Amino acid sequence: MNEGGLKVSELARRCAVTADAVRHYTDKGLLRPERDSSNGYKLYRAADIARVRFIRRAQQLGFTLTEIGGILAQADKGRSPCPEVRDIVQAKTEQNRRNLQALAALQARMEAALQLWQTLPDKSPDGDSICHLIEAVADVAGEGLTLGLPTGSKLNRLPYGTKG
Repeated sequence: MNEGGLKVSELARRCAVTADAVRHYTDKGLLRPERDSSNGYKLYRAADIARVRFIRRAQQLGFTLTEIGGILAQADKGRSPCPEVRDIVQAKTEQNRRNLQALAALQARMEAALQLWQTLPDKSPDGDSICHLIEAVADVAGEGLTLGLPTGSKLNRLPYGTKG
């Protein structure tokens, strides 16, 4: 460690992140280096190594930098951020579940469309149609998709999912 602290590149190296990441965390207020009065360099404390590693772990759990900033602010004030962390992860888990359901519905629609399209020829636009493949998949009053298959086909009605 340097006499007055760690420079950006040294902190980055020790944390296995880029110098740009350290600068970004600093710009976002997650790190608060001191300035070297002799040259103006930003100097980081040894404790910032653990702080950067914490930021990276939190990002791997899906926390945004804004959320991480709130967690760090709580901890810096000596308050436990754990209740907030649980609440955030609970909300994100529920949102991820909804997103996965919507993605599964999209996957089913795409697979059903591909199955239908195997039976349809290619056509050129004719003024009334742009791409008959997409047009063969009609939205029925937002309730689901009709794929132009025979009535009663389990692939004929698929959940439309959520708007995204």
